[in-house]
Amino acid sequence: MISGLEEENMIKSILNMKRQFTLGVLALILSTAAMAQPGWKWPQDIEKAKEKNALYTDALKSKEFQTALVPHQWLLENAPDLNESLYLNGAKIYEGLATKETDKAKKIAFQDKALDMYDLRIKYFGDEGNVLNRKAFLAYKYHRGNKSKYKELLELFDKTFTLNGNETLDNNLVAYMDVIRRYKLSKGAITDEEVLDKYGLISDIIDYKIGLKKNVARLTSYQENVDAMLTQTVTVDCDFVEKNLGPKMKESNDLKMAKKVFSLMLTGKCTDSPLFLDAAILLFENEPEFGLAKVIAVKYSSAGDIDKAHEYYDKAIEYGEDDLKKAEIYMSKARLYQAKGQKSATRTQARKALAIDPSLKDAYTLIGNLYMSSSEECQKKVNRVEDRLMYLAAYNQYQKAGNSRMMEAAKEQFPSIGEIFELGLEEGQVMTCDCWINESVKLERRP
Repeated sequence: MISGLEEENMIKSILNMKRQFTLGVLALILSTAAMAQPGWKWPQDIEKAKEKNALYTDALKSKEFQTALVPHQWLLENAPDLNESLYLNGAKIYEGLATKETDKAKKIAFQDKALDMYDLRIKYFGDEGNVLNRKAFLAYKYHRGNKSKYKELLELFDKTFTLNGNETLDNNLVAYMDVIRRYKLSKGAITDEEVLDKYGLISDIIDYKIGLKKNVARLTSYQENVDAMLTQTVTVDCDFVEKNLGPKMKESNDLKMAKKVFSLMLTGKCTDSPLFLDAAILLFENEPEFGLAKVIAVKYSSAGDIDKAHEYYDKAIEYGEDDLKKAEIYMSKARLYQAKGQKSATRTQARKALAIDPSLKDAYTLIGNLYMSSSEECQKKVNRVEDRLMYLAAYNQYQKAGNSRMMEAAKEQFPSIGEIFELGLEEGQVMTCDCWINESVKLERRP
């Protein structure tokens, strides 16, 4: 017979065994679920791994990099494929340690470990292009002052740009050119042609990014820095560009080569070279825009080809989006006509400029000068009053320009009071200055 007490103890024992079994099954389920968590690959000793992961991540959040080091190292050794965050955070730990370290040797050791995190991340999780895109600038930051690392840096950037192309991070654009420059100037095994090829790759990527219409000002400054570094790296004179790049551009009408030629010749102040004009025209034919048209027009004007200059000034007006810039072009056209002695055409262009920008003082002065210089062709030599009306018209233009000096010069040529009375005329009456000028003026006498 089992006593009541023994029966009660037996029941409690059975219930306790059931509870322990249930808890064990639940723990197994939770452990299995944790091990099956997406993106995580827990080792067999999951509890210890989870403990180490919690310890190092908590320390990292508090920027206690030294405290984070030991548990993080345990995970590297025992669960290297745990999760990609192991290497993302690892880089942060070693970067933090390197920043705080004052001992040079230890600082370098921490820097090297930070870079190792990127390589291990690639080893276990792939995505090489993306990871190198981030590793490259850190490596540049750490090693740009170490000549023994220049070859390694150049190879890293070469691979980064090959894998990422237009997706290369902005930070790496100028850094790559600086690595090229440093390697070349330290007598590294790289030819001028290779430097130019790499420069061209960087410039192409910057052009692509500028075309996206984001961070344009910053990217433009990057290109200026890259251009400046190129001239520090190789001797970019007019002769070099003409001999090495000109033939390549002309053989294939290569747009990218034209961009390179145009940029280098602009930087090297080789704009008087015919090759510069050829490159500008090729660029304009493929990517027409205001600035290029203006440059081409100016070059044709300097060469005395006025017809071509007018043609490209008209194209500049066509592609110009800024009215003030269009007014500037009309004034350039006016000066071309003025140089040819075509006064009416000159005035027409100046008036077009004024229609856009009525405050354009140079346009009024230009018209005034035209009138002042028209005495010989417009004088009829019938009476001195009519022969001096062009000076009154000139005065009016100078007055609009606020040009007091020329106003005085024009006023000195006004008819005298005697000449006015002699013809029975009165001051203030309106008269027409005919000839090509064809403007009405109020009659005034000279002082």
